[in-house]
Amino acid sequence: MDVNQPKQEHLLALKVMRLTKPTLFTNIPVTCEERDLPGNLFNQLMKDDPSTVKGAETLMLGEMLTLPQNFGNIFLGETFSSYISVHNDSNQVVKDILVKADLQTSSQRLNLSASSAAVAELKPDCCIDDVIHHEVKEIGTHILVCAVSYTTQTGEKMYFRKFFKFQTDEVFLEAQIQNITTSPMFMEKVSLEPSMMYNVAELNTVNTAGESESTFGARTYLQPMDTRQYLYCLKPKQEFAEKAGVIKGVTVIGKLDIVWKTNLGERGRLQTSQLQRMAPGYGDVRLSLETIPDTVNLEEPFDITCKITNCSSERTMDLVLEMCNTNSIHWCGVSGRQLGKLHPSSSLHLALTLLSSVQGLQSVSGLRLTDTFLKRTYEYDDIAQVCVVSSEIKQS
Repeated sequence: MDVNQPKQEHLLALKVMRLTKPTLFTNIPVTCEERDLPGNLFNQLMKDDPSTVKGAETLMLGEMLTLPQNFGNIFLGETFSSYISVHNDSNQVVKDILVKADLQTSSQRLNLSASSAAVAELKPDCCIDDVIHHEVKEIGTHILVCAVSYTTQTGEKMYFRKFFKFQTDEVFLEAQIQNITTSPMFMEKVSLEPSMMYNVAELNTVNTAGESESTFGARTYLQPMDTRQYLYCLKPKQEFAEKAGVIKGVTVIGKLDIVWKTNLGERGRLQTSQLQRMAPGYGDVRLSLETIPDTVNLEEPFDITCKITNCSSERTMDLVLEMCNTNSIHWCGVSGRQLGKLHPSSSLHLALTLLSSVQGLQSVSGLRLTDTFLKRTYEYDDIAQVCVVSSEIKQS
């Protein structure tokens, strides 16, 4: 993901790109029968498309590689690698440039910079490059914090930071239950009793023909040494979700209640102690979506509602909103407008309009919030996804 430094008085620009393997480009075949109106037009277009495999144009195969367009998901045990570049966009020589990259997890802050020494000077149109690596050993929110400090020709010391993070309100809990006895068990009940701040939804059933069926089938027997996974989704209750400072520090999510019977009908029960989770790291400013349509028309404006929360318990912020277009998402309205002061632990709702120029499942990205008091910029990409269809398809 290539992120451009927002327009401000800084002489340097910071760009960060995750280093991942490219993926094969896949095209979407569009065909018709020869007796249809287009005739052989679609088939000929696919044959002329350089991204298709000759002789297999309709199999969605590709020979071209595409670079990653965003940070994507980082999985446990994977090595996170990122390329960091600081470029001098000005016509001045800057001095004492120090680039620092930290990875903030739920339990610790790790310094990933290869060197802690400052660069003596950086001439115009020159850059400082660094590649960082980290093996992911924790589950939860990870925030990459990139900080740049330097000195101008006039001796003024400048400093700015940028954040790249993954955040969610929802907590997903997977419980693995294994029968370690020598006989089958009948699983009578496996439920999660949430703590007072959460509502829970069980994700262990599917809706078939209007009826709810267990994902484990009609028979809920657990054979010896077999393991079964139960999945639950917890969401903060509305009264607590409004209080960013409260829900941010919540670590207790609830307890499991498990009831079973042996093959002779003997009943057993196990209730766990309160389950703990790692508190999420929302940072200072949190942006979440309140409303967004599921499906929109191609090249037609649609509205979304965002909620911006000051997660700090002490500091008032003066925020400026910048909207950066992507290849498919285009924002409507004035970028760089003042949102005003946002007091600690308070929120504001913001209605925005945008449109998509590309069909398919598109990611809403490109929002930037700058705190003018501390000159910090917070970036929000991959906020949500929306399905974009042509107006003819939606009307039909």
